[in-house]
Amino acid sequence: MTNEKRIPSWFIYFFGSFGGILFGYDIGVMTGALPFLKIDWNITNASLTGWITSAVMFGAIFGGALAGQLSDRLGRRKMILISAVIFAVFSLLSGIAPNDGSIYLIIVRIFLGLAVGAASALVPPYMSELAPARLRGRLSGLNQTMIVSGMLISYIMDFVLKGLPTGWGWRVMLAFAAVPAIILFFGVLRLPESPRFLVKHGDEEAAKRVLSYVRDSQDEIDGELKDIKKTASQETAASKSTHYSTLFTGKYRYLVIAGVGVAAFQQFQGANAIFYYIPLIVEKATGSAASNALMWPIIQGVILVLGSLLYMAIAEKFKRRTLIMMGGSVMALSFFLPAIINKMDPNANPMMIVVFLSIYVAFYSFTWAPLTWVIVGEMFPLAIRGKAAGLASSFNWIGSFAVGLLFPIMTAAMSQEAVFAIFGAICVLGVLFTHFFVPETKGKTLEEIEAEGTR
Repeated sequence: MTNEKRIPSWFIYFFGSFGGILFGYDIGVMTGALPFLKIDWNITNASLTGWITSAVMFGAIFGGALAGQLSDRLGRRKMILISAVIFAVFSLLSGIAPNDGSIYLIIVRIFLGLAVGAASALVPPYMSELAPARLRGRLSGLNQTMIVSGMLISYIMDFVLKGLPTGWGWRVMLAFAAVPAIILFFGVLRLPESPRFLVKHGDEEAAKRVLSYVRDSQDEIDGELKDIKKTASQETAASKSTHYSTLFTGKYRYLVIAGVGVAAFQQFQGANAIFYYIPLIVEKATGSAASNALMWPIIQGVILVLGSLLYMAIAEKFKRRTLIMMGGSVMALSFFLPAIINKMDPNANPMMIVVFLSIYVAFYSFTWAPLTWVIVGEMFPLAIRGKAAGLASSFNWIGSFAVGLLFPIMTAAMSQEAVFAIFGAICVLGVLFTHFFVPETKGKTLEEIEAEGTR
């Protein structure tokens, strides 16, 4: 062990969370690609627009669940590598879609979604299992920083490439996603496996070696290894008989409902409606072409990155529940107020809604956005962590898929203010759910959090 080259902790945390780049890039890239794709293929059908946009989220529903299950057998690291390969291949295939090939593009993006969903399910538990309890909130927040950085990169690429011929611009935007996937693959090749996974599969020596990379003292390593072994021995028998039905029985039910519920609410609150469709939202509000509004996504991306950095600065200073309930309350107001103002003054400035959406994004960026994945990474016991994280990821993507598919249809049938008021009501329900069903996890070890399920 002493002769083996040590892997720096910063390298582990950086590339451990780098999968978020893939997640974020694909969320953001369609924001810029869609206006050009609609012109190139003369797409006017709202349902078709919704399907092309949300196909990735549909695939992610299944990718999250499948990756969660396989990661319990193959390991977090190996599954992240597989996801990177799938992402790279289908990103390139998206860029060479045949002309007017809507069905082809939808199918390819569904397969691409398998990798996106896998990344969203794999990164949080991997980061939580490596991070010390005192830093877990901050380091798990790296996942969100990577997600929003991926979004910002895609927004900038969209803006830079908008001058290309219409038929080429959106293709390059989509194909470029292969670049971060390749970087992720080669970075993860050097990463260690999760120490908790290694103990669970009988490789205590390797687990001790991995802990030595990310813990400060031998006492800390020995103490944590002892806790991990104790939990793993208790869970081994249970894990052999664990199925998805097991997640909602016995001591697991309480924690699974909390984690899956938070993951679902994050997306049903409507965030991705803004991230995917902000140029079209501005177009409907002002009447100017969506392709001329690509600076707005960059502004939103900057807000998201700054918010994720703010979260990392305050993560260990505030309780998880406090931040998420405060954020949800302001997000609800940001959705309600445009509808109220528009009702009182029908001649109000149409850009008002974009200002309030920016406020929503600001508070979402340092509350619900990072905390959802922190909670998903912390909440689930070892025996069910892979399956439960996969289920949470799938519910998150069900919400994202529904919002991405239905938003253009809803805005075609009613005012944007009314649509966002509906999302505001869901924000309120999310706050109430957190208050009544989500336990506080700040500063607790994963083993202590697991004990919450027995209460």
